[in-house]
Amino acid sequence: MTTVERWISATRGATGFLTRLPVGYRDEDWDAFRSTPAAFPVVGFVAGALAGVPLLAADSLAPPTVAFGYLLAVYAVMGVHHLDGVADLGDALVVHGDVERRRNVLKDTTTGVGALLSVAVTVATLALGGLGLAGLPVRAAVGVAVGAEVGAKLGMAAMACFGASGYEGIGEWFTSASTPRAFLAPVVVAFPGVALTWPDPVAAVAICGGVAGIGLPWYLANRDLGGISGDIFGAANEVGRIAGVHAGVIAWTLL
Repeated sequence: MTTVERWISATRGATGFLTRLPVGYRDEDWDAFRSTPAAFPVVGFVAGALAGVPLLAADSLAPPTVAFGYLLAVYAVMGVHHLDGVADLGDALVVHGDVERRRNVLKDTTTGVGALLSVAVTVATLALGGLGLAGLPVRAAVGVAVGAEVGAKLGMAAMACFGASGYEGIGEWFTSASTPRAFLAPVVVAFPGVALTWPDPVAAVAICGGVAGIGLPWYLANRDLGGISGDIFGAANEVGRIAGVHAGVIAWTLL
């Protein structure tokens, strides 16, 4: 497989894993993706642009309507499977016990109060962020939405390159396939995102916020679960997006 073919395969695998877009990826695409962390921000640009389409109506429709459209678009493009990571993490964190006990709850299919609360807060916070986007000029709103998605995916690439997993599963598949040196490529891919709202820096702030947002689930995973799992990647995707959106909206308000 040539370098170009590998990039195409990795991007197809990333798109199939991170979104609901019908790309029809194959097993070799998954293998290429997990060893090519730069594919994370590539999908961030595409998915963020598609999710930001309802924001194009920010100047003509009521802000709550635009915000609702953005919320629907996010989960239509990205799917709700990443919220499962938020739910599982929420349940694991409210359980008393050692790391092994929390891991067992993380894998349990039963939905508890921690899952319900964490998912409700996640969706509500994203909706409120969408309401903030609806009050921005169209270019800024779309730029922040794309920047937040790119930042979240860049943060996931950082987890893959610098994180560690203490047990088998999707988390281990990513962290074992990448090294810290591999993080340079995702940064290079994500960097053009800072120009989305140039000269206003709100898109750059949204990217930075998205990266910073993944720090919370990453920290909790290392503290309470013994390392990163597939659920943590899913939770990081959701939390990073929210942090990026709110960071961009705050930056526009203050600048």
